[in-house]
Amino acid sequence: MEIRRRRYLRIVLFFSHLLLSLLWWEVLLPRFLPTSLIQRGASERRRKWAARFRDLAVEMGGVMIKLGQFLSSRADVMPPEITRELAALQDEVPPDPFPPVKKRIEEDLGRPIHELFARFVETPQSGASLGQTYYAWLPEGDAVIVKVQRPNIEELVATDLAAIGWAVGLIKWYPAIRRRVNLDALLEEFTRITHGELDYIAEGRNAEELRANFSSEADVFVPRPYWSHTTGKVLTLERADSIKITDYEAITAAGIDRTKVAERVFGTYVKQMLIDGFFHADPHPGNLFVEPVGPRSENGRLTRDFRVTFVDFGMTGRIGKREKELFRDLAVHAFNREVSAAVVDMQKLGFILPGTDTHKLERALDMLIDRYYGMSVREFATIDVDEMIAMAYELRDIIYEFPFQIPMDFVLLARAVGILEGLCAGLDPDFNAFVVAEPYVRQLMAMELAEEGVAQRALNELEGLALLLWRLPREVDRLLSQTARGELEVRISPTSQMEQLVARLDRSVNRLMDVIAFTGFLLAGVAMLASGWREVGYLFLGVAFVIAAYIAIRR
Repeated sequence: MEIRRRRYLRIVLFFSHLLLSLLWWEVLLPRFLPTSLIQRGASERRRKWAARFRDLAVEMGGVMIKLGQFLSSRADVMPPEITRELAALQDEVPPDPFPPVKKRIEEDLGRPIHELFARFVETPQSGASLGQTYYAWLPEGDAVIVKVQRPNIEELVATDLAAIGWAVGLIKWYPAIRRRVNLDALLEEFTRITHGELDYIAEGRNAEELRANFSSEADVFVPRPYWSHTTGKVLTLERADSIKITDYEAITAAGIDRTKVAERVFGTYVKQMLIDGFFHADPHPGNLFVEPVGPRSENGRLTRDFRVTFVDFGMTGRIGKREKELFRDLAVHAFNREVSAAVVDMQKLGFILPGTDTHKLERALDMLIDRYYGMSVREFATIDVDEMIAMAYELRDIIYEFPFQIPMDFVLLARAVGILEGLCAGLDPDFNAFVVAEPYVRQLMAMELAEEGVAQRALNELEGLALLLWRLPREVDRLLSQTARGELEVRISPTSQMEQLVARLDRSVNRLMDVIAFTGFLLAGVAMLASGWREVGYLFLGVAFVIAAYIAIRR
């Protein structure tokens, strides 16, 4: 109980200090100092806040590391300084001693460990914030991985989530954050993901579903769960001894072509995202392996067969049927460089919040696509440094400045693709995601045509065109008649940028009037004093100083 109380207080105190810092820098100081002066150090302040949180997360472990990783993936709502600083957080903590782990296994599975397993290696193979994994062998001789939750982790998770919930309830009242981020929705998503990673029954089912989706593909291996040795807190999975996907020398030494590995791994994710609608959301190097299959080539060529192995199914994403159809449309439109249609798809998916200047977004995306569409990783590497920096700012502006808030499953998808591209670039510096994705996108287009029918698709297009042609003469006649009568009205819908400009001009005019009033009363007071009208002069000077104080407060 004392440990839980201390954890709760530390988390609450950290976020309380963060809120006080925000109020000081973002609310109080702007009243007395120029905004340009305050903004000059804003980026470094955000980086330091993130660094302090990272240090706290590493020290406390548990949910705090998960929260840091979660925030680092939310480039749609978090400033880039924060996401960059938190991106290096690794979910690795010192292992727990074996006796309490053994006790948990025996209590959950209901038998002594020597009856459950023919052999059990007591040294963990890996340790994360919520659990750790061990090598073991079943009585039948099957080699397995046993994943066990850390003792008392449920209480620590409940404590950390309660403290984070309190902090969110406090921070969301800060207007600048409330306007930018739906903190309640983010907290709900994070809580759902965390509880999901504590449910090993659900993780076993995730493995089964992914295994079924690739059951017809011999070059993809997903281990099966052993339900007789699995509970909500203990998970036993089939073990595959393979080569870690980042062990490039071992892959080449095994006679396997790394280029083909990169293509196959990325291809599995395109299938998961666009066809299955269910995907493994954590493809870091410890969760992907390459297993040699069959004999190596006698002439030393890299032609040996292989299969890609997935492990760790605690973090998965699911895209509903309607969202999957819309996401397919988005993929097809993006692949065909149809930016306007892609932005409409993004709106339907809920990626873009109301009030977004979609025309500006289209122009920004169009510019990026024209410059970088179809590039391989090696071609990106040859871009001039200054241009790369400019591109980074463009991407930052698009992702952060526009009012995006992307649903969590799509955030997981984007995070997975980002990690995956890095892995594939390590395997093959010439890796080109567009080339690998093209066959799948073509397959999608063919599937949609087959489902809808070519004749029906053509009929739908003709119906839309016929309706447009039917209405066009009347609309043109109405427009010309209004113009002739002088009744044509042009309405301008103010964008958020226009509203900000008008507000800025309004403030500038008000400040100018304040300064004019101050100057007028000051000069009048001096003139009155010089003329001997001391009482009136002091009155005018008093009014001038009151106006000066008012100006200082309003800043």
